[in-house]
Amino acid sequence: MSLTFPNLSRSFDEVRGAVRFTGYDGMFEVRFLVEAGALGQKAVAEKSCLAAFDAARTSIQHVARETYSHGKRNVYVLTAADFR
Repeated sequence: MSLTFPNLSRSFDEVRGAVRFTGYDGMFEVRFLVEAGALGQKAVAEKSCLAAFDAARTSIQHVARETYSHGKRNVYVLTAADFR
């Protein structure tokens, strides 16, 4: 099975300074965080991070699929280095 993103919901994790979202591999939920720096955000503000995530959702999901293909983890943290 491949990783899909049928649920468009996302949330801001203030403690980690990241946007949290989920994907699914069949019936298994796969959790992701994308750091504010990876979204091009210098200041960690909820509204701007969520807007940046929404604008880049397609490329974020592409990077998430690539990262997921390298091995199973509990949570995948996407950083600016993942988008280079």
